[in-house]
Amino acid sequence: MHRYVLALLIVASPFSAFAVEPPKEGSYDFNSCWSGVNNTITFSKTHTASSFEMTGTTRSNPPGGMFDKSTFRCVGINALFDGKVTASNVCETIDEDGDKRLLSFSTVDGKITRNNVAGTGKYEGIVTAGTVENLGPFPTVKDGTFQNCNHQTGTYKLK
Repeated sequence: MHRYVLALLIVASPFSAFAVEPPKEGSYDFNSCWSGVNNTITFSKTHTASSFEMTGTTRSNPPGGMFDKSTFRCVGINALFDGKVTASNVCETIDEDGDKRLLSFSTVDGKITRNNVAGTGKYEGIVTAGTVENLGPFPTVKDGTFQNCNHQTGTYKLK
């Protein structure tokens, strides 16, 4: 009986050695969707701030492309001061092989800037350039929560 369990674990385990390495450079096109919770300070109609935590998934277009089936979690802060929105967050992603990326995002006057901070495995030293298009927001299902998606396209270079 133990041999069958061991054989099943060996066959079903996702070994990184069997992973297909992506090309050293290319393009990416994916949608990311997430949900999260926030903690808000509503000082006035023109001055608010919130911290948040969210988790989500990424699906490439078409499936099987760069960053496909990654999951992520992010923490961050948003502020509205006299009609100007600023936001900053840090996200950790992990792919099916267990390789990770650490990214930072900032938003000023509606412009989103993304920075690859660090990576492990195939993502060590990755460089990307591209655009982020907001696809939501979506209706809030429960007070203190949020849901959204974005579409990201661009190019990448691996070390």
